[in-house]
Amino acid sequence: MEELKRVLQGTVSPDQNELQAALKYLEDAATHNFPQFVDCLSSLLSNASEPSEVRQAAGIQLKNCLVAKSASLKQGYHERWFNLEEQIRNKVKAQVLQSLGTETTKPSSAASCVSGIASAELPLNLWPELMQQLCEVASAPGSSETLKEASLEAIGYICQDLDHQFLTQHSAAILRTIMTGLAKEQPNNNIKFAAANAFLNSLEFIRGNFEKQDDRNFMMTVLCNATVCPEKRIKVASLQCCVKIMSLYYEYMGPYMQSLFNITVDAMKSDDEDVVLQGVEFWSSVCDEEIDLAIEAADATEMSQEIKSFSQYYAKNALQHIVPIVVDILTRQEEHDDEEDWTPHKAAGVCLMLLASCCGNDIVDHVLPFVKENIQKTDWKLRDASVMAFGSILEGPDPEKISPPVKEGIGLLIALMEDPNMTVRDSVAWTLTRICEQIPEAALNTNHIENFLNALIKNLDSEPRVANNVCWAFSALADAAYDSAQCGDDESEPKTYILSSKFPFIISKIIATGDRGDAHLSNLRSSAYEAVMDLVKNSPKDVYEAIGQTFEAILGKMVTILKMEEQGNQVGDYSQHNDFKSLLCATLQATLRKLTPEDVMKASKQCMEALLRMLTVSKVGGVQEDAFMAVGTMVECLGNNFMGYLEAFKPFLIQGLQNRAEYSVCISAIGVVGDLCRAVGAEITPYCDEIMQSCLENLADNSVHRSVKPHVLSTFGDIALAIGKNFSKYAEIVLTTLVQASGAQVDKSDYDLVDYLNELREHCLEAYTGIIQGLKGEDDKNINPEVQIVTPQLFAIFQFIEVISQDPDRTDALVGACCGLLGDICTAFELPQNLKDALSSSVISELLSEGRRSKESKTRTLSVWASKTIRNMRR
Repeated sequence: MEELKRVLQGTVSPDQNELQAALKYLEDAATHNFPQFVDCLSSLLSNASEPSEVRQAAGIQLKNCLVAKSASLKQGYHERWFNLEEQIRNKVKAQVLQSLGTETTKPSSAASCVSGIASAELPLNLWPELMQQLCEVASAPGSSETLKEASLEAIGYICQDLDHQFLTQHSAAILRTIMTGLAKEQPNNNIKFAAANAFLNSLEFIRGNFEKQDDRNFMMTVLCNATVCPEKRIKVASLQCCVKIMSLYYEYMGPYMQSLFNITVDAMKSDDEDVVLQGVEFWSSVCDEEIDLAIEAADATEMSQEIKSFSQYYAKNALQHIVPIVVDILTRQEEHDDEEDWTPHKAAGVCLMLLASCCGNDIVDHVLPFVKENIQKTDWKLRDASVMAFGSILEGPDPEKISPPVKEGIGLLIALMEDPNMTVRDSVAWTLTRICEQIPEAALNTNHIENFLNALIKNLDSEPRVANNVCWAFSALADAAYDSAQCGDDESEPKTYILSSKFPFIISKIIATGDRGDAHLSNLRSSAYEAVMDLVKNSPKDVYEAIGQTFEAILGKMVTILKMEEQGNQVGDYSQHNDFKSLLCATLQATLRKLTPEDVMKASKQCMEALLRMLTVSKVGGVQEDAFMAVGTMVECLGNNFMGYLEAFKPFLIQGLQNRAEYSVCISAIGVVGDLCRAVGAEITPYCDEIMQSCLENLADNSVHRSVKPHVLSTFGDIALAIGKNFSKYAEIVLTTLVQASGAQVDKSDYDLVDYLNELREHCLEAYTGIIQGLKGEDDKNINPEVQIVTPQLFAIFQFIEVISQDPDRTDALVGACCGLLGDICTAFELPQNLKDALSSSVISELLSEGRRSKESKTRTLSVWASKTIRNMRR
């Protein structure tokens, strides 16, 4: 025990060697004798006579035995916990509860331990008495102040960490306890602060209470009283609750808006930045909700559906009061603000953008007077605020409303790129970028374009944060110029555009900017190479020579950086070096897409050598991912000519497919398989055994990230299309796998899982389509007999399509894929009567009808073709 205490003290040591040794000891102790380890930790935590730093460290280590960011790691921790004898678990829980309120350090590590154990046990209906026990202790008159505070902390942590379904049954008791702690009659501010945080964490699962008017009135009264508490931390936490409530319960806010308006206006006028932030965030939250409601209403109207929720136009009605305060906050910036800090100034800029998106034309007349009054003031803060305000309202108002002031003011903005103040130039560059995006005709005006380009080019040599925004301005300008250029009737890209004469100089200057010694600051290197990619992508025919030179420059940099790495040197620190390699791969990709197949072929040997060296030397996932994507582009450009490199590339491809630890690399490798199938067709057949084995192993491995599996399934379709009837050797196991994947279900309340399910289903449909088309062959009159391998699964496929057609969360892409698959089935098989009847069902008819009404041309085309194919089959 004494040694453990010494080690725990080492976990807070400033000496890195001592810290690492302590952490290694604790890791070994947990591995070799976990029961004794947690028993000792809980004993130390509960012993009030131990030094406070030992108790706190013991609590932290005990919590870390149960909590992890990784879901798989957390599951492993929970399994280890449940492998303990019940007697030990009960002892640890008792000692942890006993520790609440006895600590002298804050926040309470005992409270976090309670939450850690609860996250394991409550989902399994274990420790059922915990929540009631915590609520009673936190409210009991006989409990000490510190015990009440720690119990509320524990409740807050549990509300934050646990899925809401496991707490709903306790919502009334939790809410009652929190309200008691937050009430204005509560004299202890520590308790009140803990209650405010617990309330913030509980808001999502108390919907049932919030829907009851009496409960809602009570909660809002207590909360509004708490927002005027003189103690800052309580005021801020209470305002955070107001922000979250507006997001979760907008539809109930009507009776409270006058009070909330007064509270948040006072907050925005406060001298305290943290209070100001929450006041601004409240109105940003209002705008977010009302923007979403407007989108939902427009969608419902377009689809002739009932509008379920209506906007109350709180933001629009408050504009005249809110805007003057928000633009005033824009003036409260410091010249050398940390770019990473979230300040009231930055929050005000975002709020103004949201107000513009939410209120449209109405905001212009509230902001323009401020801009005109201050844009040429001697105080740089006023100049900067006016530029920021102008840039923030460009998206939202109708072009007819915002274009005149933009066209009138762009000359002055360009002139302000010479401003002596860096912050002003930074804001001007950002605003000019937004003008290129929203009002491109103003940016491309021939009266200004020369001055505009010269100002941007000059400021590529400015401070990194200014140059960063200048790079983004070039990206937006290139996009605008390309879109406005005229193409011939039979041309896919323009012959020339407004940037052509300066294009070679601009692109070489931006590359040089990305190579500056300070390019690692303000994300400059990344934005410079992004600008190069955008310029290349949006380039006309008459700058082809410059594109070729850019390709050679990037390839040369790639060769140089690989030589540096082989010699033990690097660009910047380790992370910057790898980021640079990724940028070079991505930029190489962009240039390859613009080169003719003949020019790609000439450079292919040198290019592939560099990419294979990149895959050999670079073991970092991000770099490998980008290198695979660059190889995929080479495959697209070379087509069948890539076969000369496939044997050398194959080991890297298989290695990438088997990289389950870094799933983004695996997905990129899978993407290359699809590229190869489309490029070389049946010539990939000799390599398919190894590829298929790796893909099937990925599907069988439950530790593989879920995002990998849809891509694997889709690739089966690519392989089948490429190798045709030769796919029959894999068909049985693949079809069985597809049927299993087609039956997947998820928690529909989790939007991420719903998106994942739709993606999985779409890739299943693509796989079925590819397999049927591949096995069938290209001649509809002489269908390969191998396609009959699919016949036993046709009923399951029809069931799958019916499930999708009845799912309210289906996407347009799913509808199109279903229709396409139905058409393929009708062309490939002589269907039995029961499946012919299924094609005539109302479910399938409605699906086809939905597809024909789609806004997406691809979905409409597939649906019309499928409908025609089904009619022909019935004849």
